[in-house]
Amino acid sequence: MAQWCQLQMLDGKYLEQVDQLYDDSFPMDIRQYLSRWIESIDWDTVAFQDSLATVRFHDLLAQLDDQYSRFTLENNFLLQHNIRKIKRNLQDRFQEDPVHMAMIISRNLKEEQKILCTAKSMEEGEGTVSTMVVEKQKLDNKVKEMKDRVQVVDQNIKNLEDLQDEYNFKYNTLKNRENEVNGMSQKELELEKMTIGRMCLDLKSKRQEVVVQLSDLLNATNSLQSDLISEELPEWKQRQQTACIGGPPNACVDQLQNWFTTVAETLQQVRQHLKKLLELEQKFTYDCDPITQKKAFLETRALEMLKNLLSNSLVVERQPCMPTHPQRPMVLKTGVQFTVKLRFLVKLQEFNYQLKVKALFDKDVTEKKGLRKFNILGTNTKVMNMEESNGSLAAEFRHLQLKEQKVAGNRTNEGPLIVTEELHSLSFESELQLNQSGLDVKLEAMSLPVVVISNVCQLPSGWASILWYNMLTTEPKNLKFFLSPPQAKWSQLSEVLSWQFSSVTKRGLNQEQLNMLADKLLGARAQRNPDGLIPWTKFCKSANEKAFPFWLWIEGILDLIKRHLLFLWNDGSIMGFISKEREKHLLSDKCPGTFLLRFSESSKDGAITFTWIEHDMHGKPVFHSVEPYTKKELTAVSLPDIIRTYKVMAAENVPENPLRFLYPNILKDKAFGKYYAKSSEASEPMDVEDKERSGYMRTELISVSEVPSSRMQDNMMPMSPDDYRALERFVSPKDIDDVANNLMDFPQFDVQMNSEFPDEN
Repeated sequence: MAQWCQLQMLDGKYLEQVDQLYDDSFPMDIRQYLSRWIESIDWDTVAFQDSLATVRFHDLLAQLDDQYSRFTLENNFLLQHNIRKIKRNLQDRFQEDPVHMAMIISRNLKEEQKILCTAKSMEEGEGTVSTMVVEKQKLDNKVKEMKDRVQVVDQNIKNLEDLQDEYNFKYNTLKNRENEVNGMSQKELELEKMTIGRMCLDLKSKRQEVVVQLSDLLNATNSLQSDLISEELPEWKQRQQTACIGGPPNACVDQLQNWFTTVAETLQQVRQHLKKLLELEQKFTYDCDPITQKKAFLETRALEMLKNLLSNSLVVERQPCMPTHPQRPMVLKTGVQFTVKLRFLVKLQEFNYQLKVKALFDKDVTEKKGLRKFNILGTNTKVMNMEESNGSLAAEFRHLQLKEQKVAGNRTNEGPLIVTEELHSLSFESELQLNQSGLDVKLEAMSLPVVVISNVCQLPSGWASILWYNMLTTEPKNLKFFLSPPQAKWSQLSEVLSWQFSSVTKRGLNQEQLNMLADKLLGARAQRNPDGLIPWTKFCKSANEKAFPFWLWIEGILDLIKRHLLFLWNDGSIMGFISKEREKHLLSDKCPGTFLLRFSESSKDGAITFTWIEHDMHGKPVFHSVEPYTKKELTAVSLPDIIRTYKVMAAENVPENPLRFLYPNILKDKAFGKYYAKSSEASEPMDVEDKERSGYMRTELISVSEVPSSRMQDNMMPMSPDDYRALERFVSPKDIDDVANNLMDFPQFDVQMNSEFPDEN
């Protein structure tokens, strides 16, 4: 079933998460109308090729034209209008930068997959109800209870008003009849007075009851409001921090808005009820009237509660992010536009277009010595409205950018921190004034701290700072964090490292891979202690000039995977992070020609190598590793094709491919065959006419490692009967014959020489 169809079958709480993925930059309408076409494209590859991104962008516009034609045949004018508008917006937004569109689609598809996986795992473990779900249920129950109380109070006030009107009518009627010449008899008069007296007692009792109910309603509302402000809102902000650094998608902002709005509606209703009681008091009052005694207190309390709720309702829904780097939020480059979105959690119609928000940079920074200073450019004021934000009361700043203030004679950072450790704040101010409601509330929200870079080469280090900060603190005003950065527990860092892979691929890091990284950071003696501490300097700084930081090594590998190894990584074909000792242990009992793929530890920019096992004449295992392949080599030839055509040779020997099985026992062609360049001209035989016409013989670029002849004789022997018997444990006799026969056939090729196997790889 198509991914989009699966998503639409999920519960509402998951659909809300899907809704968060789409906004004006890429509307959900496109996802709906073009779902099959979108899911048929490899957007990960498109996002890294400008020319291909341009082609796909125009393909998408053509798809929209087709959809427009369908709506024309259906005479659906509204949808025709929407498609035209969407197409214009896409052209305005992505015509000059189609890669950005591809990155947005790629990211959204991955996030959709995460939501599906989460929903599936929850269904599988539905017998165990999480604490979080229980707490949310309690909150929903409080909201329901509060709504029920409001309805009861509303009905009782109506009953009170009816009772008071009836009392006033009878009381005035009795007075008029007493003054008449032919009035009531004494007995009738006494009876009527008794009736009116009972009504008065009922009226007083009803007044007391309504005042008590209003007081209880405010108590219940205050309890719910306290939970929202002190617990739910901070938890949502913490989930947002986690999502920003690659964790599970942040959700529940719509739920949070519903709760905040319900509380605000309740407080507004209480204030209306108090106004109604004031009207009733003006018509009729008495000594010790509970309305007279309590109205001022209740009015003040309701107003203060409403102001408190509103002052906490402005939030940064989407953190500052450059559209060109959607998976690296909070790292901003000078001169490059970034976006940020705010939401007001109290969604009441009377607040629509009443909030004008202004963006400010480093507003509360008082100690600026050595700190770089920036001007914020672009449209830095926005009016919050519901029409542009799918019904929520929000404002999105889309064209902000930063420009550094240059000081004469001081063009470099002279502060105590380097550029990528210097944290800055982006804050937002507004004021809500509704004179008729007595509301005058100052509002403020602050984004998570941002790192400002001046060159894109600083992006990896800036992202490392964002990771470290959001992993270890939840205080958005702690801009001096890196003056004395705390250490991280391995249990914390390992999860964040895994997120870096799962956020750009379909696979995070497994325990085996994390164990290798733990040994690299903590040392083997640490025995992978989850509470082992890693200092900031060890994560993102190098001890000497020749070495490079741990994080930059990881970043280089991530980039290598995204550009050249995505499918292999998603398939689980790459073991990746494994020590040389562990590598030998895994291969030692495998049949000859078994190999595995791992990342080089000596390449800063990311490189991958493969290691295979052979046996010498005495049956002793011998391990070989090829010189790692970098982005440069993988740009020319894909890794599957390198593995397919790889040869080892000595001067007097025929080259042969030593790679037979991907660890643990998967036939090489079965593991990588679907990624071979099957249709490439180099792999197709050239007939005589083609050869004569071109004047050239076709060639194929392959990787060949040269080894000493003695080493070849010792290790590269033809398959013996013992080898066949060993292979029979893993594969069928037919597959063995196929492997042996394939090694005897060698197509015409050009030789690309690699240096002899280096021990350090």
